[in-house]
Amino acid sequence: MFDSPDFDLAPYADVETTGLVRRTYCSWHDSGWRSLLVQCFGHAGEADSVPLPGVADLHLVLCTGGDAEMRVRDGGRAVRRRWAPGRLELMLPGQATERSYRATSPMRSVQVHVPRATVERIAAELGGSGPGPGTGRGSGPGPGPGLDFEALNSALAAGDPVVEQIVRALPAAAATDDLYAESAAAFLVTHLLTRGRAPDPRLPGAEPDAVRRGIALMRDRLADPLTLADIAAEAHLSVYHFIRVFREATGETPHRYLTGLRVERARRLLADTDLTVARIADRCGFSSPGSLSATFLAHVGVRPSTYRKIS
Repeated sequence: MFDSPDFDLAPYADVETTGLVRRTYCSWHDSGWRSLLVQCFGHAGEADSVPLPGVADLHLVLCTGGDAEMRVRDGGRAVRRRWAPGRLELMLPGQATERSYRATSPMRSVQVHVPRATVERIAAELGGSGPGPGTGRGSGPGPGPGLDFEALNSALAAGDPVVEQIVRALPAAAATDDLYAESAAAFLVTHLLTRGRAPDPRLPGAEPDAVRRGIALMRDRLADPLTLADIAAEAHLSVYHFIRVFREATGETPHRYLTGLRVERARRLLADTDLTVARIADRCGFSSPGSLSATFLAHVGVRPSTYRKIS
């Protein structure tokens, strides 16, 4: 099915035979693209075990629908990740994973594969090295921007509006030719390489990684009663130090930032699902529908019920 020297996608050839996913769009078949593979999927409501093989290409996954707690195992211990609209993930090259979940609303995703050859070419043009085989990290000691997939996946989990908007827009470009796909692939890789190479200058030393780890934990556990101590521990900092560096990095306290993430997820669920306000409050970490309503009004300017009608 996926016959190209630039892609290592044979493991995905029978993706629909498991009964756990249904492909609704494939850029190879529907648009004739060869420089970029874009697929849209609907997923089963629950699964006890979904084995995903490791591939060599750059594989981005964007959740566009659904709400679930997912358990992911990559050979070590299983970790919990929250699946909700807007969640971005970068699959680590060469690393197989196994997933299980139970969703409370229909699950959908857009998945983008960029050929490894494209990643290596652009990395070379930027003066760096491409990804090393099976390590998840950039190979070679060159001075340019190699691609550390593990760090990049952690950063994407904290959110990247540029990547999210591009991935969302790609299926709508189905009528365009392969030049569009080639340009989109080049831009995505350039953005990711540059992002990994040029952290925010306001975040010196190890502190940007600490803030990104904290934000990633917030996104993964929005429904949980997180404390500042929990988040600071994930960032390997004291509570006092974490609050200071977080405010320097984002301009907000961790509590206000977390509240903003919860409101944003509530907005997505109100617009994309039929869940009741009470269930949305529970899935976004609010203690009650009233708490969600009051916070939502303060941030958005309207009550959740009104927002759902106008969205």
